[in-house]
Amino acid sequence: MTAAPTLLQQVDAWPSLGCALPMRGFVRYREKPASQAGLTPIIFLHGIGSGSGSWLHLLAGRLPNRLLAWDAPGYADSNPLAAEQPTAQDYARVLWAWLDALDVRQPVHLVGHSLGCIMAAGAAALQGARVSRLSLLSPAQGYGPAAPETRARKTAERLQAVQELGMPTMAQQRAPRLLSPSASPEEIELATAMMSRLNPGGYFQATHLLGQADIRKDLKTTFLSQPALHARTEVACGAQDVITPPGACQALAQDLGLPYTDLGPVGHLCALEASDAVQSLLESSRETSYVER
Repeated sequence: MTAAPTLLQQVDAWPSLGCALPMRGFVRYREKPASQAGLTPIIFLHGIGSGSGSWLHLLAGRLPNRLLAWDAPGYADSNPLAAEQPTAQDYARVLWAWLDALDVRQPVHLVGHSLGCIMAAGAAALQGARVSRLSLLSPAQGYGPAAPETRARKTAERLQAVQELGMPTMAQQRAPRLLSPSASPEEIELATAMMSRLNPGGYFQATHLLGQADIRKDLKTTFLSQPALHARTEVACGAQDVITPPGACQALAQDLGLPYTDLGPVGHLCALEASDAVQSLLESSRETSYVER
């Protein structure tokens, strides 16, 4: 009897597509075509330590929408950005150019995870009319509000870890922390493999983004000009997330007047550990969730 493929084998078997962008290089991505016509495309933006494969369960799941999960600039063989220390809007410009190249012209549902939430917020700030809904899973908030010396120290610590350890060793040490203590060996294997395969250059650029970003400020500014998007934005996090702890995510939601969802006793890679809960969240409607602030 043939053994079922592991999660890592399933990710490696899922077709990885490529898209050349006019003046903006090349983006690698994974896709699931829509099984029903007329639905809003859902765009998945991964975190700093993973890639498009982190969305495997959702790509293979029950959502009938067209699903697109990119490997951000500098990840997989997506071209890195030109700026050594890019902003969220630098990533956003590539995101919209990628969707244009794929002829995604209707408003989309952006789903960010961790650092991907900062990229999603940047995309909404750049072209808010093209965002029908914004789901922020375990959002990284950025070190922007911290003192300059704190920002510099936190950024340097991340960069130094890669330079001293290398990606494979760093992944062995850090990837298990992205999951809860009850995560399966296959989930740990996948998380470790995704981190070990990161390109140092792309990771360095993403680290500089994290070092200067302020997602709270970006979202407040966007919601002033896009109140309808405020009504369709939400925050969610796992109860055992030690990377972006639930208390910090709840505080972000409360400050911005957004609904908050507890995804259960799972860690940071919530789309991997709690795919059913995440799918239920994305299937739900947030049309009436706006809280005036």
